[in-house]
Amino acid sequence: MPLAPADLLERQRQIRLLILDVDGVLTDGSLFLGDGGEQYKAFNSRDGHGIRMAQEGGLEVAILTGRNSEVVTHRMRDLGVRHILQGRRDKRTALIELLTQSGFAPEHSAFVGDDIVDIPAMRQVALGIAVGDAHPLVLEHADWHTLAPGGRGAVREVCETLLAAQDRLEGILRAYLEP
Repeated sequence: MPLAPADLLERQRQIRLLILDVDGVLTDGSLFLGDGGEQYKAFNSRDGHGIRMAQEGGLEVAILTGRNSEVVTHRMRDLGVRHILQGRRDKRTALIELLTQSGFAPEHSAFVGDDIVDIPAMRQVALGIAVGDAHPLVLEHADWHTLAPGGRGAVREVCETLLAAQDRLEGILRAYLEP
């Protein structure tokens, strides 16, 4: 159930760890497989820049996904994401492991998901976020949802919203506007 605006803003201000699902969040959910079983994924470059901005603004970013993919490992390392948990369908248990490894508390963490397997993780953190085109049950259980669909700017929207709530976005954007 969505939070009241004042409650949402207060939770956004407390977030220090942003945890992202991959398929349907960082991608549009499509899976491209080659004849030899290779996996291909299309990532939105604006979402990637949103992750970089979030990190610049002091947020730690982590990945928690049900699939294993070298493509994800490569892309996240390129973006400087240090915490990457893949092949973890039991996301509640994996989330606890991730929080323990990273040293962050649930009350300072947000999780972005799109499908029903994400609900257990979303319910364990301070801010459960659904992408705009998430499964209806995920939207129902999310504290907030993006306007943008997964793989099409939803992560960038989350990053900028969290940074704005923490009064960090303006300073980051100003650096791009200065001569």
